Amino acid sequence: MSDRTVTRSIEADVESDVIVDVLSDAKLIPQWAPVFADVIEADGHDGWHVTKNGNTFLLQVAVSRSSSTVDYLREIAPGKRGGAYIRVLQRPKGGSVVVMTLPIPAGEDAQKVSAILSQELMALVNLSEMRTHAQHDKTE
Repeated sequence: MSDRTVTRSIEADVESDVIVDVLSDAKLIPQWAPVFADVIEADGHDGWHVTKNGNTFLLQVAVSRSSSTVDYLREIAPGKRGGAYIRVLQRPKGGSVVVMTLPIPAGEDAQKVSAILSQELMALVNLSEMRTHAQHDKTE
């Protein structure tokens, strides 16, 4: 049986609430996941218009701060929604672990999707670290 999803994780010295803040701001997605989106604009209702390679689709960002989860959902087939499922776990002595599960698009290679996901997670952590440093600099 072939894989239908890829799950990867990364540890970070960034607190989980900072990473959830970055994930919750859909406009930041092209900065850390450029393979997924070129441009993201507010829908004006409860979602976002995502443009990738000239194609546009709607995206819903479902955030639960109490459980540190962020899901990016879109229609993947008529009547079916799916997308990226992200969990941010607190490490016992500070920092966090980010776990993301993505569907493997039809015709895509699981190893390629896995490699891209690993790069995106590193970029997410880097962006979160930059935001932490910027916030720290403002308070000094």
